[in-house]
Amino acid sequence: MLRHIYIRDFAIVDRLDLDLDAGMSVLTGETGAGKSILLDAMGLCLGDRAASGTVRPGAEKAEIVVQFDLAHDAPASAWLGEQDLGENGECVIRRIVEAGGRSKGFINGRPVPLQSLKELGELLVDLHGQHAHQSLMKRDVQRAVLDEFAGNQALLAQVQRHFADWRAAQEDLQALTAADQDDSRGDLLRYQIGELEALNLTADDIIDLDQEQRRLSNAGALIQTCQALVSALYEDDQSTQSVLSHAVRELEAFVDMDGQLREAQDLFNTALVQLQEGCDALRHFADGMEVDPARLAWVEERIGVLADLARKHRVRPEELPERLATLREELRGLDNREARIDELRRRIAAVEDAYGKAAETLHEARKQAAAHLSNRVTELIKELGMPGGAFQVSLEFDPSAPPAAYGRDQVGFQVRTNPGLPYGPLGKIASGGELSRIGLALQVAAAKNTHIPTLVFDEADAGIGGAVAEVVGRMLRLLGESYQVFCVTHLPQVAAQAHRHFRVSKTSDGETTRTQVVPLTEESRVEEIGRMLGGLTITDSTLNHAREMLSGT
Repeated sequence: MLRHIYIRDFAIVDRLDLDLDAGMSVLTGETGAGKSILLDAMGLCLGDRAASGTVRPGAEKAEIVVQFDLAHDAPASAWLGEQDLGENGECVIRRIVEAGGRSKGFINGRPVPLQSLKELGELLVDLHGQHAHQSLMKRDVQRAVLDEFAGNQALLAQVQRHFADWRAAQEDLQALTAADQDDSRGDLLRYQIGELEALNLTADDIIDLDQEQRRLSNAGALIQTCQALVSALYEDDQSTQSVLSHAVRELEAFVDMDGQLREAQDLFNTALVQLQEGCDALRHFADGMEVDPARLAWVEERIGVLADLARKHRVRPEELPERLATLREELRGLDNREARIDELRRRIAAVEDAYGKAAETLHEARKQAAAHLSNRVTELIKELGMPGGAFQVSLEFDPSAPPAAYGRDQVGFQVRTNPGLPYGPLGKIASGGELSRIGLALQVAAAKNTHIPTLVFDEADAGIGGAVAEVVGRMLRLLGESYQVFCVTHLPQVAAQAHRHFRVSKTSDGETTRTQVVPLTEESRVEEIGRMLGGLTITDSTLNHAREMLSGT
C-alpha cells in the first residue's frame, strides 16, 4: 500500500510531504482548492503523461516521489523481481518533469522508461475517476469487469495461449499455401542449385584454387628468383657457400692454438649444411614449377565463375558451398510442403479443440460469476436509492464462433430502473444519475476481488446526495477494511465515514497561488464536516450535526 508521497513544484503545490496509512482516507476542500492535485501527482508518478502546467510557474522542474510497501506475494513484487528492480518489499517511484517538457522516471533509484512506470502503476493503484462509469458502456470493459470479479485471470490466460497458438498455425498455413500456389520459387531454386553443384567444389577447394592462381600467374618470377638465389648462395665464385668454406679452412689452422675458436668453426660448418639444404629445396621447387598458360587460363576462368556466382548470391566465394546447402534445404521444404500443410491442418484442429475446451471452461466460470455479480450489484443499487432497480449480466456463448483472445462469450451489462420494465443496455436505460450509482456499485462489487492494494475514487460519488450518500460512505469504509482507499469527495456523509481525513486548501498572496494538504485532527475534522454541511455560515447546530455524523462511524 501507499506509505508516503512527496511533491515539489507540481502545478500549484510548492512542497507537500505526507505519510499515509491503511483504511479509508478522504480529501475534501472548497471548490477549486485542488482536491484532485494529489491524485494527479500520483498518476504522473505511475506513468501518466505530463500535461501543460505540470511544473509550478517559476520552477525549473516538478518532482513527485511515492513509496509503497509490498507483500512478498503481491503481483507488483513479482513484476519488480522480473525486471531486476526489487528492493526487499519496498517500492520507491520517482518522476521528474522539467519545465521544458522532458521527464525522467525512476524505480528504486534506477532509471526506467515511462511504459515501465505505467505497467507497475497498474499493479499498485486502481483509479476510479469522476467519469469511470462512462467506460462501463463499452463491451470489452464490461467483460473485463466480469472476469476481474470472477478471478478468471488464469482461465483467460489459458484461452489466450491457445488463441496465440491457433493464430500462429493459421499464419504458417496461409504462408505455405501461398507458396504452394507459386512454383516459380521451386524452379529458381533448382536452377541455382544446378549452377552451384556444377562447380563441385568445397570451401577448401576454393581457397586452394585461389592460391594456385597466384602461384601460376607468378611462375616465371618464382623460377627466376629461385635460380638467382641458388647462384648467389651456392654456385657463383663469390657465393655465400664459398665465403663460409673459406672461413672454415682459415679457422682450422688456429683452432689448436686457441680452443675458443672451435665454437665459431662449428657454427660455420652447421651453416654450410643448412645452406646446402636450403639451396637443394630451391632447386627442387624450381625444377617442379612449370609455366603452364593453359592451366592458368582454366584456373582464372573458374575463379571468374566463382566471383560471378558469389555476387549473385551476395556471399564470399568460399561461402558458396554453404549457400548451396541452404538452397537445398529450402527446396526440400518446398518439396515437402504437402506433408507440412497436412501436419499444420492437424495441428490447427488440435489447437481448436484445446481452445474450445478452454473457452467453454471460461464460459462456465463467467456464467457463475455473472449470476453472483448481478445479484450483488442489484443489492447495491437498491441501497443506493434505486429500490425498484435491477441489474443483470447477459452472457451469450457461441461454440462455433472463430477463436478470439477473450473466448467465445459476448458479455453485456443490462439494467431496469423500475419493476415490470424490460431490461436494456446500460447506456440506453439508465439516466446520468442512475448510471453514476450503477457504476459505483460495480466498482464496489468488483473491488472486492481485485489484487490491487490501493483503490482511488476521484469524486465517484458525483450526482449522489442525501441518505444515499451515507450508504456510499459506508460502502467505501467497508472497502477500507480490506484495502487502502482514497476518496476525493464533496459529500459530508462520505467524508464522515473515513478513517482519516485530509483537507485541501488554497492560498494566494496576490502573485502566487499555493495548494496545501493537511491531515485533520478530531476537532478540525468537525469543523471541516461542518463547513461541508453549512456552507459559508457555520453555526453551533451545524457543528453539533457534524459531531453526530462522526460519532456514528
